[in-house]
Amino acid sequence: MEELRWVRKFFNDLTPFELYDLIRLRNEVFVVEQNCVFQDADNKDQFCFHLLGYIGNDLAAYARLVPTGVTYDGKISIGRVITSSAYRRSGSGRALMTEAIEQCYQIFGKQPIKIGAQLYLKDFYGSFGFIQTSEVYDEDGIPHIEMIKD
Repeated sequence: MEELRWVRKFFNDLTPFELYDLIRLRNEVFVVEQNCVFQDADNKDQFCFHLLGYIGNDLAAYARLVPTGVTYDGKISIGRVITSSAYRRSGSGRALMTEAIEQCYQIFGKQPIKIGAQLYLKDFYGSFGFIQTSEVYDEDGIPHIEMIKD
């Protein structure tokens, strides 16, 4: 499989095509595939960096890189982590998290990263050094936990 080509941009610098790609992928996975009706446009995108992983012209992987105070007080975050169903089990998810962590450190400096993770992905995020820091909670009908990587 082709290697991922990374594009990292602040919201205002996204092209209309990149913005469409990320919205389409987020809707494809979070709304349709996970059968979850929720408000994806949460007024955070405008304050974040966006990491897009392309294979050819396809958006294969995406994550939102969130500054301190936008999602969590005192902590940066990585959110909306997704890989397209067409590229799962290819290592794209692992490559995405590796790149997202590195990009967070480049943008915000090396500091703890806090995430809200779907419970079934606890071991996946744990493999990157994230530790569970909350009880299980429901978010849009899906069990989640908070995790921190120091």
